[in-house]
Amino acid sequence: MRWIWIVLDSCGIGAAPDADRYGDEAANTLGHIAQAVGGLRVPHLERLGLGRLVDLGHPADQEVVGCYGKMRERSVGKDTTNGHWEFVGVVLDRPLPVYPHGFPREIIDPFEEAIGRKILGNRPASGTEILKELGEEHVRTGRPIVYTSGDSVFQIAAHEEVIPPEELYHMCEVARGLLQGEHGVGRVIARPFVGQNGRYVRTDRRRDYSLRFGRTVLDELHDAGWPVVGIGKIHDIYGGAGIGEAVHTKDNMDGVDRIVQWGRRLDRGLIYGNLVDFDSLYGHRNDPIGFARAVEAFDRRMPEILDALRYDDVLIITADHGCDPTTPGTDHTREWVPLLVWGPGLKTGVDLGARDTFADIGATLAEAFGVPAPQVGMSFWKEVRG
Repeated sequence: MRWIWIVLDSCGIGAAPDADRYGDEAANTLGHIAQAVGGLRVPHLERLGLGRLVDLGHPADQEVVGCYGKMRERSVGKDTTNGHWEFVGVVLDRPLPVYPHGFPREIIDPFEEAIGRKILGNRPASGTEILKELGEEHVRTGRPIVYTSGDSVFQIAAHEEVIPPEELYHMCEVARGLLQGEHGVGRVIARPFVGQNGRYVRTDRRRDYSLRFGRTVLDELHDAGWPVVGIGKIHDIYGGAGIGEAVHTKDNMDGVDRIVQWGRRLDRGLIYGNLVDFDSLYGHRNDPIGFARAVEAFDRRMPEILDALRYDDVLIITADHGCDPTTPGTDHTREWVPLLVWGPGLKTGVDLGARDTFADIGATLAEAFGVPAPQVGMSFWKEVRG
């Protein structure tokens, strides 16, 4: 048995029942980007059932061959960390710390001492905007740029010719060691960039350093001898726990290439990928048109993924949160996420309904592979099996 599990980062499908607690009552990422372009053209995702879950801007008249539903998040928060850990059975019941006024001196002072440099920034900011503001000073002084956002993150940006990526990664490891307990942010993120004269561009050498929150179904699969391949930032999100093979990617299309390659070479196990461009390039930059075009570009690649599937394989497509580029601000949005399930040997057209937790995927994964199930989540395996 093989599963290909793809997270379309930030592709939410409408405000979750508790969205008002996060100021996200108006959020609908895929619905709003569809409106922005006069209709989202994603025929393959529609055939899996996406048009039954969100208004794509045109009549949902495609024959549905997939099983489809939507999931709400039980964890507190709306970050990548919360969503991905809940997928595999860990519900976070308290918010991860955020720093709307920057990090306290009790973190920054020992960080600066450990890395032997003073920092710049230390405030919430857009990653691209802070490079415009502080990039020149960073190049001149060699001081790394530290910033955060509405999420629980400690981000460090550095020009690759000023602070080489390996040194930047070490700085992130230092920060990860300091950011524990009450200051245990979900992720420390390395943000290398290149360019000159104020025209700076972030590179594909990003790395995430996540907290670990306990044992997951990925650990169960790995320990039972099932190969687990993490594509994109999957390895980083789980701190490597339960991931046998880590494959970092340059962008969405490289991610699809790697998914297809592993789909053709792996005989058994789990291929688990995250495609982050929707979030990092379009959601956080309030670009609904670019977001829509990126979703359509992924849909055009789907036949390659489908062609790699064998009779007993399973394809899962979902998202970890929203990031509606049409609402005020640039942060993630608290939304329902799609659950699309298809396999040559599975049932067709099954409505999986509104699921109470993202952990239903982990519970289903556990039942399908015959490993211990997480403590949360309800399997839908019997509903989709042919």
